[in-house]
Amino acid sequence: MKKEPGIAREETAVDQQELSVTQFGASATQYLTSTVHATGADLERLKTIAGQLRPARVLDLGCGAGHASFALARGGARQVTAFDPSSDMLGVVAKEAAARGYDAIETCVGVAEALPFESNTFDLVVTRYSAHHWANVPRALAECARVIAPGGRLVVIDVIAPEKPLFDTSLQVIEFLRDASHVRDYRVPEWVAMQQAAGFAEPEVACWKLPLDFKSWIARIGTPPARVAALQTVFAALPGEVLEYFQIGPELSFVTDSAWLEALKAD
Repeated sequence: MKKEPGIAREETAVDQQELSVTQFGASATQYLTSTVHATGADLERLKTIAGQLRPARVLDLGCGAGHASFALARGGARQVTAFDPSSDMLGVVAKEAAARGYDAIETCVGVAEALPFESNTFDLVVTRYSAHHWANVPRALAECARVIAPGGRLVVIDVIAPEKPLFDTSLQVIEFLRDASHVRDYRVPEWVAMQQAAGFAEPEVACWKLPLDFKSWIARIGTPPARVAALQTVFAALPGEVLEYFQIGPELSFVTDSAWLEALKAD
């Protein structure tokens, strides 16, 4: 019997989420020690925001190894919920939070598209380098709007796609070959439109370049050898303007665009 398209799409989404959980669960400790994830001016900015707002409850959505949660707790957030689909990741977060003395951090397992919290629960929701793995970003953003209290805000930090289609396509191919759970790096206008559609005001946007060392980039997620070979083939075939834009070097290290999009919940 032929399946309905809607059913096929739903099954594909579930498979993608399970793949993401499996891959990141196996790499949890790699992300705790990853320089890319453990450092950055964006973490200092999160710490500053926590110090300025003194939020009663914060949600770190797709927390990974917990670096955003740690920055928020260090800044003075009274309670931080580190939320992730991977229980292995959350185990790493809980252990590290205890070691650092961050009693304000609690953990919760689940997916971004179906948050297990009551409406108007959080003063601040933060997601850092997670949303490009979400199966349904508009649905997740609607859930964010639901659980954020009136006057609260959302901070999205993620790799973003360039505006030029050739560069955008090249990035998505590279990302997918490295990590099969990758869904999409969105362009800034896409993020703005999705946040506003979910009930947020127009976001404040700041962008920067994120350097990525090829060897540690593939080692962190455990990219299989066949996919590493495919990546090397793709890099070798990229047009010169793509090589220049992403600053791809002889060892295949490169830079991507990242963005901070901060938006208040609309009245």
